[in-house]
Amino acid sequence: MAQPNPNRTVVEEGAGWLRVYSDGTVERLTPPGAEPFTAIVPPYAEPRGGVTVHDITTGHGVDVRLYLPEAAGESPHRRRPVLVHLHGGGFCVSRPLWALYHNFYAPLAAELGVAGIVSVYLPLAPEHRLPAAIDAGHAALLWLRDVAHGGSNVYGDGHSAAVERFGHAADFSRVFLIGDSSGGNLVHLVAARAGDKEKPGVLHPVKLAGGVLLHPGFAREQKSRSELENPPSMFLTPEMIDKLLALGLPMGVNKDGPYTSPELAAMAVAHVRMPPLLLMVAEKDLLHDPQLDYGKAMEHAGKKVETAVSRGDVAHIFYLNFFAVQSDQLTANRTKELVHTIKCFIDRH
Repeated sequence: MAQPNPNRTVVEEGAGWLRVYSDGTVERLTPPGAEPFTAIVPPYAEPRGGVTVHDITTGHGVDVRLYLPEAAGESPHRRRPVLVHLHGGGFCVSRPLWALYHNFYAPLAAELGVAGIVSVYLPLAPEHRLPAAIDAGHAALLWLRDVAHGGSNVYGDGHSAAVERFGHAADFSRVFLIGDSSGGNLVHLVAARAGDKEKPGVLHPVKLAGGVLLHPGFAREQKSRSELENPPSMFLTPEMIDKLLALGLPMGVNKDGPYTSPELAAMAVAHVRMPPLLLMVAEKDLLHDPQLDYGKAMEHAGKKVETAVSRGDVAHIFYLNFFAVQSDQLTANRTKELVHTIKCFIDRH
């Protein structure tokens, strides 16, 4: 392993989650108290809670984690929808193999009755600024296309049986994007890429039936009322909003650009075919106000958006805080409501 450059200096701090050094290297950190959430959950082929987990190299330059319910193979004549998960982290941190995501998305795969959840290993900024994560999300859809066609290059080492079972269970005309925090922005951006009129049929037979934006990271340079009045949480602070987005957005682009501005995001897709969207908002989220503004701007642009607000003292991505879900009745109730809302949305589409 190469030794760090002893003469390097820190040129940027990422809200306790990363450091950028003068030689261009990036060190990712775990803030105190976050260790249980960043714990790595290895893949497993023996079912736990009715689900197996498989890490797969797709052949499209992106790896994915497949949450595969046992029930997916039980009814060979019943095709089930597919979820493609785009994780959060301000485009700069977090991985699908973290317990933060596993402890929510593994049971979700069983509860929703889907063929599987495909969680994308996104390239991280600042080494890979946007649009790299958008490209990765689109690459995952291209892999689904290959699975639908039964290509021989889709399985990855040691996972052919799992991918084959997934492919036989999947209804590729009912693919849903789902993303947490900045992953919610990616739901919008990947859906826009898929709806590009200049490239019709590229994903066939894959069809986006909907998108679920869970507490998306929409923001502006001028702070909203919710950013000024709502309290910070472990998973989102004002510093994280500013620092991580500055490192994740393309060079020369700030929060008033089309990746994070609610109004410009909607304007950018005014003439793009977008799937129906479900927008989930938490009442005490720092980004509560710009999230609601996004929903209104998308409706004004003629897009179909359903907005659901989790009421009470629940903050950004509260449903991923498995300690709070287990110990706090309000968080547990709101998480159950959130899952029910997602299930109803998928069932309707």
